[in-house]
Amino acid sequence: MVIREVTGRRPQEVLAWSRDLLEPAMRAAADSLSGTMRLIAGYHFGWWDEQGEPTDADRGKSLRPTLALLAAEAVGGDATAALPAAVAVELVHEFSLLHDDVIDGDATRRHRPTAWSVFGRNPAILAGDALLTLSFEVLATSAHPEAKEGMRILSSAVQALVDGQSLDVDFEDRVNVDLTDCLGMAHGKTAALIGCASALGALFGGGRPVQVDHLRAYGHEMGLAFQLADDLLGIWGDPAVTGKPVHSDLRNRKKSLPVVLALTSATAAGKELFELYQGDQPLSPAEAVRAAELVDQAGGRTWSQQQADDRLDRALRRLRAAHPDARAAAELSALARLATRRDH
Repeated sequence: MVIREVTGRRPQEVLAWSRDLLEPAMRAAADSLSGTMRLIAGYHFGWWDEQGEPTDADRGKSLRPTLALLAAEAVGGDATAALPAAVAVELVHEFSLLHDDVIDGDATRRHRPTAWSVFGRNPAILAGDALLTLSFEVLATSAHPEAKEGMRILSSAVQALVDGQSLDVDFEDRVNVDLTDCLGMAHGKTAALIGCASALGALFGGGRPVQVDHLRAYGHEMGLAFQLADDLLGIWGDPAVTGKPVHSDLRNRKKSLPVVLALTSATAAGKELFELYQGDQPLSPAEAVRAAELVDQAGGRTWSQQQADDRLDRALRRLRAAHPDARAAAELSALARLATRRDH
């Protein structure tokens, strides 16, 4: 007997399938918002411009809701049963992006002006608050038997996300940040919600507790790999791909994982980078170029890629431990590899 490997759909096909399922449910949820909040949210989602006219702007990859939908299938459930979970995690993610852009002062997101730069800081913050509240309402009104447990899981992830964001902000004013601190920030700011997405999907798909736990861990480890890869993109990514200016993280003196590794490396390059990172004004373009060279010379680039690869391996081991449906497992594996590539 010939045993054929199950490969599933390509990642881009899976993401397109997820967006087709997700968008009507997201629009239905957003329609419950007030006029101004709905306008800002829809602009941020890429549905329309600042006047509310439809547009074909970049709407993001929808990674987290896709994980929720696939996790439901991985435990033998129907993806549509996990739609409330998918909508909830995407609303939380978009809430965090609205606030992040204000906190970081970023002027562009997904290749166009950020919501705060169009509508103002305070309206953008309030729109983020509205999305966060809406995420819990979506779960509460889903009539799913696991809605209460889903809200508990989501609440825990939001608390971790906020703690991680708080650490990220705190790092801006701290002279010394070590790798333990920086990894702790990544566990909260990024990995917690990605782990939550796959856990909620498995829960709403009818998974057993052990499957929910393994899929949460799969998502969490994938989230750490994703953050490491994203930090690399924040320094060396192509603006045409990232939607942000080249060296944007360095120009803002951001203490990302590759930078912190370099700063704590006790190398000549690390010491020069430390001196360059002093001050409170953005680095000039030339200084940012030099900072990127120093991070690389101090080992930050190589270390981050190695760590991303290791976390991806851990994620895939936890995925296999959940004994998932073969096609969903193949698609979750491919999606994890796509999300943690440096050139996407």
